Amino acid sequence: MHRTAYTLLLLTTLCWAGNAIAGKLAVGHVSPMVLATARWGLALPILFLISRKHLPADLPLLRRHLPFLLVIATLGFTIFSVFMYCALLYTSAINVSIEQGGMPLFVFLATFVLFRTRASLAQIAGFALSLMGVLLTTLHGDIWRLFSLHVNFGDALMLVAVIAYGFYTAALRQKPDVHWTSLMTALCVGAMASAIPFLIGEWLMGGMILPDAKGWAIIGFVVLFPSILAQIFYIRAVELIGANRAGLFINFLPLWGALLSVLIVGDAFHAYHAVALIMVLGGVLIAELSSRRAAARELEVEVR
Repeated sequence: MHRTAYTLLLLTTLCWAGNAIAGKLAVGHVSPMVLATARWGLALPILFLISRKHLPADLPLLRRHLPFLLVIATLGFTIFSVFMYCALLYTSAINVSIEQGGMPLFVFLATFVLFRTRASLAQIAGFALSLMGVLLTTLHGDIWRLFSLHVNFGDALMLVAVIAYGFYTAALRQKPDVHWTSLMTALCVGAMASAIPFLIGEWLMGGMILPDAKGWAIIGFVVLFPSILAQIFYIRAVELIGANRAGLFINFLPLWGALLSVLIVGDAFHAYHAVALIMVLGGVLIAELSSRRAAARELEVEVR
């Protein structure tokens, strides 16, 4: 079970890192609101096809949870996509990938706010170690850059995006007990509906850019990988090991982002990237081992 969850989470973060690269490549080829709306609008027919065997039976339960599903779809799908694609107009793809590394903190905070779930000291220590790896990547291995950092508009937008996704991740524990394909379809419907006002606003403000050939290629990528496969992987991983433990793996995002930047953009790989990788992996390992020990103790108490 754990090995399956780890594999799913690694693939999830790889797809999401690719989403940041795709969003940056989209600048000038398709506008953010068009990209976000097309992302969910084109994913919807695919999900209807995938869920056709389970959706009719799950539909009554989904209807009873419709307001909840609309809220979490808006938070985790629409707001995250819209704000990230807008952020990429003002900041770099690698910055966006690095900033997504802050998601585990907001998952911890959201689970505490919503459910009063506390993180263990080992989980906090693991998060801190991973965050240091993220910070090392942000500073390009030069700690003195810390004193000259400033937050631009794109970074502020990305902060809103990661907060929204943190609450989405925490709220997934309250999802209705339906087949995962039905859940994904319902969330995609909610995302499509909540993205339309953003699209109208972009059109009214004169910022709409319809996709050219490169824009359509980017849309195709974000529909298949970040929108469908990554979300499916993530929902299943949260089911297997919980929101807090799944959220820790988001620390892989800045490292995948750096790797994709090297492969696609041609950036150089430096020694501090290797050090950051060790720190992030170490932090995830510490927190995960602590969670497994705690789960084992709880099971032992229940058996007694």
